[in-house]
Amino acid sequence: MSKVADSIRRGLTEAIAFAEGTADASTYRVHVPKTIDVKAIRVKLDMTQEEFAGRFGFSVNTLRHWEQGSRQPEGPTRAYLLVIDRAPTAVQKALLSSS
Repeated sequence: MSKVADSIRRGLTEAIAFAEGTADASTYRVHVPKTIDVKAIRVKLDMTQEEFAGRFGFSVNTLRHWEQGSRQPEGPTRAYLLVIDRAPTAVQKALLSSS
């Protein structure tokens, strides 16, 4: 596995542990927003709902609920979406190398 993929995987694991409350909070300075604009992330990446969902492992129906505001992503998913927003190429590379 590449160093980038390993770093992303480790970061996501740490973000999940933090979001679930199992991490030592005193060692982290993580800010995962309470809400996240999923549609803005998708539009910024110039992807259809189907492309975005397929590329990053979401169901299209779930993505639509988020974009319509009838649901919000949970903590670990918000962290994952934040990483997608900030480093989409690295996330895609990590996901491709793990198959």
